[in-house]
Amino acid sequence: MFLLSLKLIYKDMKLWGIGIFILNLLMGLSAYSQNNKVLGKWQTVDESGKAKSNVELYMKDGKMFGRVVELLPAATTKVCINCPGDKNGKSLIGMDIIWNMGPVGTEWEGGQIVDPKNGKIYSCSISLEGSDKLKVRGYIGVSLLGRTQIWNRVK
Repeated sequence: MFLLSLKLIYKDMKLWGIGIFILNLLMGLSAYSQNNKVLGKWQTVDESGKAKSNVELYMKDGKMFGRVVELLPAATTKVCINCPGDKNGKSLIGMDIIWNMGPVGTEWEGGQIVDPKNGKIYSCSISLEGSDKLKVRGYIGVSLLGRTQIWNRVK
């Protein structure tokens, strides 16, 4: 009788384990699907409200990057003059201005963004605001010390 009870408990535990595994898998796929919605082309808009460039967000080696694919007529900066390292003096077109972003829940964090106007590098967080708006925040240290831009999806 005791062995029969143990077998039933073991079967129940096995079923619970499988159920928890499947639930975790589905939740992970849901977060992955949600996070991948940020991939594609986005129009950057500066603090004056003018559209400056189109940036393509793409995946490389499990991280998200963003490169400038087009400069728009309102763009005043075309070359990254004060950028650090190999970005210095290079055209913005084709340059990664966002790099090494990783998914954290429904946001992307842990990477960096460069401001082409002054060449400064900031920590970055990115999240969707609806299906066609992207909230891009650059900051130093803590997220409270920074600036947010809203980018629009290019259709």
